[in-house]
Amino acid sequence: MSATNAKASSRGEEEALGMRSKALGERGRLGDVRRGQVILVACLIATLELTFLFMQMGVVPYFAKSLGLDSMGFGYLQTTFGVLQLVGGPFFGRFVDQFGTRAAFILSCASGSAFFLLMSISTSIPLLFLSRLPAVFMHGLPGAQKVIIDLTTPSERADALGKLGLCFGIGIIIGSALGGVLSTKFGIFVPIYVALVGNLINTMIAMVWIPLQAKPKSDHCVMEHSNVFSIREILRLMKFPGVMEVFIVKVFAGLPIGFFLIMFSIISMDFFGLEAVESGYLMSYFGVLQMVVQCLVIGKLTNHCMEMTLLRLSVFVFAGVGLGVALMRTVWHYCIVAVPMVFAFSILGTITDSILTKAVPSSDTGTMLGICASVQPLTRTVGPTIGGILYKQFGVSSFGYLQLIVNIGLFVYLLKSKIPLRETKRQ
Repeated sequence: MSATNAKASSRGEEEALGMRSKALGERGRLGDVRRGQVILVACLIATLELTFLFMQMGVVPYFAKSLGLDSMGFGYLQTTFGVLQLVGGPFFGRFVDQFGTRAAFILSCASGSAFFLLMSISTSIPLLFLSRLPAVFMHGLPGAQKVIIDLTTPSERADALGKLGLCFGIGIIIGSALGGVLSTKFGIFVPIYVALVGNLINTMIAMVWIPLQAKPKSDHCVMEHSNVFSIREILRLMKFPGVMEVFIVKVFAGLPIGFFLIMFSIISMDFFGLEAVESGYLMSYFGVLQMVVQCLVIGKLTNHCMEMTLLRLSVFVFAGVGLGVALMRTVWHYCIVAVPMVFAFSILGTITDSILTKAVPSSDTGTMLGICASVQPLTRTVGPTIGGILYKQFGVSSFGYLQLIVNIGLFVYLLKSKIPLRETKRQ
């Protein structure tokens, strides 16, 4: 009798353990579904924000001209926008680390709403310059990157960040096209109104769907709230092993070609002899290439190659791009050079973001992403001046030769230096 009871008890324990394991498995699957939903919503918010931003980029020149702003004044307007984004990136990252991803997305979307609201009521040049001010906190893409970093493992990080690059490509294509269509058919203010309403909707999406902190509770670090605008805390991250070296490569590897792209609207007219519509087609081509590389290429490379190998590869390809730009003579040459150019830009951006966020404590990844996000605004800020000098004094080939020389130097530096990295590769 006792043996029978023992068997029944044992069978009951086994059934209970089986039910518990099944419940835990279902909970894990539900957790995976929830993480996937949060990442998807973060990508949606970033895509919409970039789309609205590119919508206004096509409208602003005409809007500024209608207010009496000349070409030099428009250059100052663009520089103001770039400086504000450059300064705001690291501070936005500090805000993410201290107050969480939901608060950061709300800040970014609300800033976008204020940006377009002020622009819609700009009846003078001073008001138009004032409308640029909220751009200091318009950083939806770093916010989405922070969500991905918190919800993926280090070995999955580079692949996930690469796929996030789709947001940028979609934003370029849809934003540029939609801005042109709306302004042509309904008036110059309509894209601004659409962007204003869209950012308000984005704010509500962030409030409902983005958690206070994307990182699992077990991964949270105890962190005292300090001054968000502390420059000392931002500079502290550059002292971690390998951070300064990789950041230097991130800044300088694509800088000369960045100057070329800043000047491309002028180069397309003067050098290639293109009309505005044809220049738009080229931008769309560039965006499609980026989407293909980010979606189909980066993931496979990160699965099979170490991050330092990919970093060296991107610099090597950038050197080849420099040679191609120096030798190109027609728009068809540019279409060919654009393929390795987009590849190098995509690999460099994704891999350096992945390396740098692994090199700092998890409580500082938002700040590190904010620092990384300042690289593009830096190019936009100094690009018009330096690019204009290079183009006027030395021609289009000067961008290519400078790119070649800089990246040969960086490639040799990467081969000789031993940068300490936390290497991870998916199995």
